[in-house]
Amino acid sequence: MEYKGYIAQVEFDPNAKILNGELIGIRDVVTFQGKSIPEVEKAFRESVDDYLAFCKERGEKPNQTAKHL
Repeated sequence: MEYKGYIAQVEFDPNAKILNGELIGIRDVVTFQGKSIPEVEKAFRESVDDYLAFCKERGEKPNQTAKHL
């Protein structure tokens, strides 16, 4: 998945029956999860937006994926 230039990897946890995702290609750890594809897509977009807002609030430059470098 891709949103605002950030790429995520999603894996299914069969024990918890949940989709777990993480942004890839950045140093910071940003994760999200959902019980369905639409839910995990929404959580992914919200996590990217939250990450960017958090960086802005702290006055830090957010990590960017390799395609942005």
